[in-house]
Amino acid sequence: MLFAIFAQDVENSLAARIDARPAHVERLKQLDSQSRLTLAGPHPHESEEGFTGSLIVAEFSDLAAAQTWVAEDPYVAAGVYAQVTVKPFNNAFSAYKVNP
Repeated sequence: MLFAIFAQDVENSLAARIDARPAHVERLKQLDSQSRLTLAGPHPHESEEGFTGSLIVAEFSDLAAAQTWVAEDPYVAAGVYAQVTVKPFNNAFSAYKVNP
């Protein structure tokens, strides 16, 4: 089942994001290599450097598995996220495009 992971950053999260990013991206690559990652990316600030949060949509066996995966994320360990919400997701429409 697909789950959407909505993460909201703490204020001034950029330095912690930069430090934890390689490990965070490695975990996303693992999901992708298992064909479980649908999409992932940060929400940039509109008017300043940095990010306000992230969105990940990926396949997990159930809600508990998705929550466990999130709890073990390097961004969580680094204190990047102030709050994370995990919800089931139905991919009703997808026009997949990648920013160059």
